Amino acid sequence: MNLQAKLIASALCLSALPFAQAADFEDFGRVVRVTPQVEQVNRPRQECRTEVVQVQQPAPERSVGGAIIGGLVGGLAGNQVGGGSGRSVATAAGAIAGALVGDRVDNANTPTSGGVQQQAVKQCRTVDHWESRTSGYEVTYDYRGRNYTSVMSYDPGERVQLRVVVEPIQR
Repeated sequence: MNLQAKLIASALCLSALPFAQAADFEDFGRVVRVTPQVEQVNRPRQECRTEVVQVQQPAPERSVGGAIIGGLVGGLAGNQVGGGSGRSVATAAGAIAGALVGDRVDNANTPTSGGVQQQAVKQCRTVDHWESRTSGYEVTYDYRGRNYTSVMSYDPGERVQLRVVVEPIQR
């Protein structure tokens, strides 16, 4: 065998070395037990209700325009009645009386208190809402007389598909 043939044969042997060291294949294991992994998750939510409450309304503001006009008219009328020093007293009395009459006429239909009114009030609060959620499955399976346990994202059923890797032990 010449040198070139020996080099080619050596290269082929070296490139095949990883294939000779490890082999993997697929097989099935018998499921012995499946335990769901359950976790509690809080999903807070709003609970609202509407209540009818009574609200005190403020008294409406009274108008002062009638009192002013009544005071002016009463003062002018009182000024016409009296004479001398009595004229000042008559003017003041007419202004006071006119202001009272003008106020009563202007505010005759205005209520003295605001009253009570019903009003709907919405009240909300946040309450905890716990849910149970399956996050995975603890699967115990038998493969060739030995039990193995693994956590999976799904329930595999009666058997589980396995990838088996065979490697020699390096010493």
